[in-house]
Amino acid sequence: MHADDRAYKPLNWMSPPCWLVEESADEAHALWVVTNKTGEQLRITIDEIEHDSSHELGVDPGLIKDGVEAHLQELLAEHVETLGPGYTLVRREYPTAIGPVDLLCRDADGGTVAVEIKRRGEIDGVEQLTRYLELLNRDPLLAPVSGVFAAQQIKPQAKTLATDRGIRCLVLDYDALRGTESNEFRLF
Repeated sequence: MHADDRAYKPLNWMSPPCWLVEESADEAHALWVVTNKTGEQLRITIDEIEHDSSHELGVDPGLIKDGVEAHLQELLAEHVETLGPGYTLVRREYPTAIGPVDLLCRDADGGTVAVEIKRRGEIDGVEQLTRYLELLNRDPLLAPVSGVFAAQQIKPQAKTLATDRGIRCLVLDYDALRGTESNEFRLF
């Protein structure tokens, strides 16, 4: 509940979980009782109803997120040439003993490349790719394996660490991978 003149600061609130029961105070007033798990109550008396309506909105589709890592991985696998000319996809979710590598590819020279994909590239993603590279380079059929750390945004510390470890960084443009035009203002 907020004051009319100070809407930013609540006057009262109920911590979840809580539930609402509508009771009738009398014929002219309605009473809502909000109760929390400890039995505390917030009692709201409604003196006048200005408008009351309901609308059928249909089935709730739930939250549908766009641009998550799985989408980036799928799009980059479809457009593997984004990694460089001559790149080919070996497999998505390449299994290792410590977890799957997002993409395993071959570069134009036939070399093996492990690609780790993140929405936001941070140090922990570089560490994860480093562990994959150490493991994959033990396999004589794959070695030598190089790494690409691909993300929509890469923090400077992560880029420095990746570069220091010989891992190439690639900033991904989600809209370009999807083939849609960005809605950002442009000069040209």
